[in-house]
Amino acid sequence: MTTTQRAFIGELIAECIAVFIIIVFGDSVAAMYSLYDPSPYKMAYWGVCIVWGLGVTVAIYVTGAVSGTHANPAVTLALACYRGFSWKKVVPYWAAQVVGGFLGAVIVYTLFSPVIAHYAAVNHLDWRHDGAAAGVFFTHPGDFITPMHAFVDETILTAMLLLGIFAVTCEYNTQAPQANSGALIIGLLVATIGASAGYLEAWAINPARDFGPRLFCYFAGWGEAAFPSPGNYWWVPVAGPLLGGVVGAGFYQGVIKPFMPAIVRARQPDVAQD
Repeated sequence: MTTTQRAFIGELIAECIAVFIIIVFGDSVAAMYSLYDPSPYKMAYWGVCIVWGLGVTVAIYVTGAVSGTHANPAVTLALACYRGFSWKKVVPYWAAQVVGGFLGAVIVYTLFSPVIAHYAAVNHLDWRHDGAAAGVFFTHPGDFITPMHAFVDETILTAMLLLGIFAVTCEYNTQAPQANSGALIIGLLVATIGASAGYLEAWAINPARDFGPRLFCYFAGWGEAAFPSPGNYWWVPVAGPLLGGVVGAGFYQGVIKPFMPAIVRARQPDVAQD
């Protein structure tokens, strides 16, 4: 095995672990929010958002030096479109990210399976037909939200996510945080999106975050409640974020980055001083 091949395997492992970490923390806090009565978070929804965001932060600190911690197919696609990430790595990164989501859901189910079973029994819910506790693992449209409206929502929210990520990681942005604090800011960005729009459809903004756990649930007993899900919803948290990521990153690259002072100065010819 060459050094390049070994490094690439390490990147895929890191991407898998990154999404795994996010799901273990994020789906666990979703379980705490949904399955207990009274819920420790019902009157403190910001706490749910913070845990999701800090899960992203921890994932970046753990794996960033190895793979850059995309941890999101929408991020991988945007980096390939605008920042020179190798197109040959895109699909393997996506696969590793989905596997991480699947494995993270396995751990959350292991932790909370007795509570999930009790929740379903007390509320007289059937996993396959009622989707009992499915919201712990994957997303659904909220009240008054149709699948097509959710697609628009996910496109917009992921565009905001990638706009922020590209700003935070732009080498020319003198206002961006330094490397050690960038992970925290990205985590807070995820939390902010959840706090401002999470009730629309649980703010997937990450195809692997939704599809990996959804795939696990399909095999774990939820069946068609997970895939294809009511209203054939499964594709929305996949396609919406992929499109939104390209749009948001493209907006930063095309509208904001060209006016960074360092880039503007580099484009101007030298002017003799009087």
